Amino acid sequence: MFGYWDPQLERMSAEDLHALQEDRLKAMVRFVYDHSSFYRKRFAEAGVEPGDIKTLEDVTKLPFTRKVDLRDNYPTGLFCLPKNLVVRYHVSSGTTGKPTVVGYTKGDIEAWSDSLARALTSIGLGSNDVIQVGYGYGLFTGGLGLHYGAERIGATVIPMSTGNTERQLELMQDLGSTAIACTPSYFLHIMEVAEKMGINIGKDTQLKVGIFGAEPWSDETRGRIEAGAGIKAYDIYGTSEISGPLFTECHCQNGIHVWSDLFLTEIIDPKTGEQVEDGERGELVFTTLNKWAMPLIRYRIGDITSMTHEVCECGRSHPRIMRLQGRTDDMIIVRGINVFPSQVESVLLRMPAVGPHYQILVDRDGPLDVMTVRVELTESGFSDKIGDLMALSKRISKELKGVLNIVAKIELVEPGTIPRYEGKAKRVIDTRKV
Repeated sequence: MFGYWDPQLERMSAEDLHALQEDRLKAMVRFVYDHSSFYRKRFAEAGVEPGDIKTLEDVTKLPFTRKVDLRDNYPTGLFCLPKNLVVRYHVSSGTTGKPTVVGYTKGDIEAWSDSLARALTSIGLGSNDVIQVGYGYGLFTGGLGLHYGAERIGATVIPMSTGNTERQLELMQDLGSTAIACTPSYFLHIMEVAEKMGINIGKDTQLKVGIFGAEPWSDETRGRIEAGAGIKAYDIYGTSEISGPLFTECHCQNGIHVWSDLFLTEIIDPKTGEQVEDGERGELVFTTLNKWAMPLIRYRIGDITSMTHEVCECGRSHPRIMRLQGRTDDMIIVRGINVFPSQVESVLLRMPAVGPHYQILVDRDGPLDVMTVRVELTESGFSDKIGDLMALSKRISKELKGVLNIVAKIELVEPGTIPRYEGKAKRVIDTRKV
């Protein structure tokens, strides 16, 4: 049954949401100005003071915050409250430079849990469900975020974390998991292992829902998962800087609901920083409205999406962001053309002979960029006939050229060749020397 966690708030009128956001934005701007030397300095550089923010439209007067600001102020330079009010730290992986540290008050944790309670309720989960959390626990926000949200709705939680795939499947059966949360690429791996173990997920388990995120994935991947496992696959969104997993699609599967009482959401042109219209693609920007240990003002996420303010079929009035197209920092520029891995994936998964695992290799041949797409075939799609493989390779190349407007070399590989990942899949290998 699909219901509401907080029906009055989730169906609030656009006018009331606007007024609530306006009040909270003004309060948050004043708060960071009074409690953060970083923001006082940044506001001064931009020539803006809290009194200048009178309407939501005035948010454009405020400067952007970027991930580099978190790293430059490592570890707690962006915190606005003293340590004795911080009840938890989360820390990013720190693959480049310093990691990012995010702190939470007790109230921040409760708001985070409530956000997910609304989201999980919107996809039909509740106190009768068993939710298997396959995101990493610890410093990573995914595991604990889902865990607290699932407990908030009264569900039973299996804190599996990542890996140990055969054990994942064993407990899924023995404990009656009705939902699983993990990366989509890892669930595809779970499906492969299940098949080898003789387990039919659709028939041999009680699983009915998958909550997939932490990496871009396409509607074609959704189709593969839903058809292969007999479940409904829902998109989930969040980032470690703003609170980890926060929002999901509702049962309509037509965009991810972003709660306006918690975040002010913008989509901007990544080059100019100007806001774009509803439906136009751009970079996602969040301003936290109810997060106090480490609030963020106009934080540029780097994810590429579009947004709509139309009321959803489910009755929720909060804006929705559409399926992510990739990240500004995941985008590959090949011969001057922007390429996102999700574009490649959407083409590949239209073809039954192609499996869900692939890699994009970018190198240089002299002064020219060369892109190779390594494509793993399915068992049924693999052939020992050279002519069949050449025909498939030509078809893939033609389809990719139609979408990307560049020619890619195609390398077909046998099933099981491309590495599997328990966390985020590594899709791009760029070996160009600048």
